[in-house]
Amino acid sequence: MKKLITIVFLSAILASCGNKNQVKLTYPVTKQVDTITNYFGTPIKDPYRWLEDDRSDETGAWVKAENEVTFGYLSKIPFREALKQRLEKLWNYEKIGAPFKEGDYTYFYKNDGLQNQYVLYRFKNDETPEVFLDPNTFSADGTTSLGGLSFSKNGKLLAYAVSEGGSDWRKVIIMDALTKEIKEDTIIDVKFSGLSWQGNEGFYYSSYEKPKGSQLSAKTDQHHLFYHKLGTKQSQDILIFGDKQKRRYVGGSVTENGKFLVITASISTTGNELYIKDLSKPNSKIVTVIDNFDSDSYVIDNVGETLFIETNLKAPNKRIVSVAAQHPEPKNWVDLIPETKYVLAPSTASGYIFAHYMVDAVSQVKQYDFTGRLIREIKLPGLGTASGFGGKIEDKTVYYTFSNYTTPPSIYALNPEKGESTLYKKPAIDFNSDAYESKQVFYTSKDSTKIPMIITYKKGTVLNGNNPTILYGYGGFNISLTPSFSIANAVWFEQGGVYAVPNLRGGGEYGEAWHLAGTKMNKQNVFDDFIAAAEYLITNKYTSSKFLAIRGGSNGGLLVGATMTQRPDLMQVALPAVGVMDMLRYHTFTAGAGWAYDYGTADDSKEMFNYILAYSPVQNVKEGIKYPATLVTTGDHDDRVVPAHSFKFAAQLQAKQKGNNPVLIRIETNAGHGAGTPVSKTIEQYADIFGFTLYNMGYNELPNKY
Repeated sequence: MKKLITIVFLSAILASCGNKNQVKLTYPVTKQVDTITNYFGTPIKDPYRWLEDDRSDETGAWVKAENEVTFGYLSKIPFREALKQRLEKLWNYEKIGAPFKEGDYTYFYKNDGLQNQYVLYRFKNDETPEVFLDPNTFSADGTTSLGGLSFSKNGKLLAYAVSEGGSDWRKVIIMDALTKEIKEDTIIDVKFSGLSWQGNEGFYYSSYEKPKGSQLSAKTDQHHLFYHKLGTKQSQDILIFGDKQKRRYVGGSVTENGKFLVITASISTTGNELYIKDLSKPNSKIVTVIDNFDSDSYVIDNVGETLFIETNLKAPNKRIVSVAAQHPEPKNWVDLIPETKYVLAPSTASGYIFAHYMVDAVSQVKQYDFTGRLIREIKLPGLGTASGFGGKIEDKTVYYTFSNYTTPPSIYALNPEKGESTLYKKPAIDFNSDAYESKQVFYTSKDSTKIPMIITYKKGTVLNGNNPTILYGYGGFNISLTPSFSIANAVWFEQGGVYAVPNLRGGGEYGEAWHLAGTKMNKQNVFDDFIAAAEYLITNKYTSSKFLAIRGGSNGGLLVGATMTQRPDLMQVALPAVGVMDMLRYHTFTAGAGWAYDYGTADDSKEMFNYILAYSPVQNVKEGIKYPATLVTTGDHDDRVVPAHSFKFAAQLQAKQKGNNPVLIRIETNAGHGAGTPVSKTIEQYADIFGFTLYNMGYNELPNKY
């Protein structure tokens, strides 16, 4: 093979001005190829397109060379090991999930502290819990994880999914839950799928035809819903939905009482068709509830022939409606829980509906019965995020978890008849939550829109502009950022760090209108909101450009990439993770085409192409600009946001960066988009991220030594 990459090791030449820790790096020389694509008469050069082949030997050599430079640099940070040790110490506490009942057993997840994966335990009555399923035994390096599971109706059978190396592709294993014996052949090539049993005889799952690389094809872009009957081969599985209809995402779930199969089908991440099939009647047909993609609508439960549907159809903040299954069309819907000014996210348990609302990104929970009668508002432990409130109809106790930016998640047990909550499990963590506080502010974006932001820091922090600060954002796909505790962020707080999270447009904090305000040709609003958040922090002396880092992952990685290329003067450090960086080509990789509802594509129209081109990070890196110190992070097996996005962005920055701010890419090998990442790798990554950030803010030692 021709030598296409010149590997040059780190040279530490001290900068003559600026940050005393800045060094002049010599990067691997990344070859450039004359690749040009014409969009509506505009030729676009793409010299690093060869890096899109993430399985080639030459890309592998490039990854190795970049990691040598990156880890060579990181190894010289004097407090990197101290950060890692503190992260390990703080991480090392028992973490327990809320219990749930299946058959005669009660199950719960637990991590002793530093285990790479959570272990599933179970017990009967008051017996001592036993290990039921330990994902740490799936692989020697901890990179194989549990990707979801489902028990049969009687709790005697289990189907569980396994992810290898962080991949979105899964294999499904069927187990006798009583004896822990594997029942039959493993089902392979399952992706973006739930697992839902029909009684005790079989289950539904979804998948595509697996591609050979990162590119899409007609077959790999079509999702299918299958039914697997126990005792049969996967080749005999019954195709339920997706043979005629081209849909990128298809899901199937059985209602708790087993009466209906509920099918959702969509062509993007927003909007879905809705169907039902009456499983109590042999050979019943699939019945259409909604035949378009104009809403997000889901059946959350049924009582006999009555369906209860969560929907944002004619209700951007969502409502719950009831309808007879015989005539389930929207014209027959009756409001059960009407839309309010706050966004609704419901769950069911113990014969009740728990309506979870976001009030300026903070939880409020109300309990209703199935006639729509308000029973009570649940009194929560404080201001933060409550999650859970799900269970079976016969459950006598409903569990939920509460946390915020300074409070580790505690589990509460709710008596649904009395409305009383008691503390079930509180973690014993070596972190003094009382020493820190969160403050919610509202700032003004470029177009005068008010944006909420929660800022967390140590009590008594002096607002003098010198506090190391991480500004974290997402702003897309109707996803809401609500207060949650992070062990890694706790270490950042201990170092005097400020952590700020704005609720940008494009998210779901204020319903579908807020989401749409950050999509397609409104996408620049998201970046403007983020820039305005940074300016607020600087103006109000929480920090300054010298001590500001911006961070985000996936769509948030795009946010960081766009912000740093538009306003490189605004921050000292940029931390884009697994980002969507080449917006002209994102839809040609794996599941990327499904994101077009939020982004649009460069193929849609000349107008859409020009709009995307104006902010796409890869195409907006300019020659001779001083960009902030940048640590790009990705996984070499990410098959959701393929690593080529990060590869190409890093190559462009390294080729065009002016000055001595480092541009590094940290490529985790045998890793994917983030889910299931071993704890050991997560700790190492955070030590590197925080170490890189503080070092490039001028610190040669930790602000607060351990």
